[in-house]
Amino acid sequence: MTQEFDLVRSLEAAVEDRRAAWEFVKGFAADWTAEPLGAGDGWSEAELAAAEERLGLRLPAALREAYALLGRRTDLTGNHDTLRTPAELYVDETGQALVFRDENQGAARWGILLTDLAREDPPVRMRPDLADKSREKWEDWLARTSLAFVEIVLSESVHAPDDLVDVLEALEEDDLEELEQRSAGLPFPRYPEGEEPGTRWFLRDGVLLRDDGAWLMVRGRTEEALDAVREAIPGDWLNG
Repeated sequence: MTQEFDLVRSLEAAVEDRRAAWEFVKGFAADWTAEPLGAGDGWSEAELAAAEERLGLRLPAALREAYALLGRRTDLTGNHDTLRTPAELYVDETGQALVFRDENQGAARWGILLTDLAREDPPVRMRPDLADKSREKWEDWLARTSLAFVEIVLSESVHAPDDLVDVLEALEEDDLEELEQRSAGLPFPRYPEGEEPGTRWFLRDGVLLRDDGAWLMVRGRTEEALDAVREAIPGDWLNG
C-alpha cells in the first residue's frame, strides 16, 4: 500500500535536508499534479556534463540532482517563471553568478554565486532587473538550492493553467487575520531572506495558499475545496 503524502510533515523535513527535499518534490508531484515524476522527467548525465564542459565549471550537487529529477517537467517548473535548460545555463555579465532561472517578464534572475559553486547545496540569489543598473546586485533569496527547488515547485503550482488555481489582490487586515487563524502556516522560511514581510505559505482544507503581501495565490486539490476558500475569504477573485 502506498503511504499517503503528508504535505506538512514532508515539507518540514525538506526544509532541513536535501534528500528530503527531493522526496517532497516526488510526493507533491504524485499527490497534487496530474502525473507523478517519471524516469524521463529529468536531464541526463550526458546533458549535464555537456553543460559543465561548455561553461568550464562544475555544477553543484543539488543543482545537478534537481535537473536530473524534474528539469524537463515544465508543469512543475515553468508555469510562470522559466527554468533554463542545461544548454541555456550561463554566467551573468558581471561574472558573479551562474544563472538558471528567469522571471517571466524579465524582472529578475535567479542564480548561484560562482564563489559558492563548490558547495553541495549552495544558497540561491536573486538579481532584480532595475532601470538603474548601478543599483543591481545579487540578493539573498533562499539558503539552499534544494530548498529553492521546493519553492519553485510550490510557486509554479499556484500558477498552473487549470481550474484549480485563483488569485486575489492583497488582503484587508481583517481577512489576513482570518487567514492566519484558520489556516495552518507551512514550515517554510519566509523569503526572500531578510525581506519583510516576505512570502508565506499556508494550507487550509485541501488548499495551498501563498501570501506575498501583494497577492494571495491559491491552489486547491479539488474545485470544491477551492470554492470553499473563495467563500471564506471575500474579494474580487480573478477566476471566481
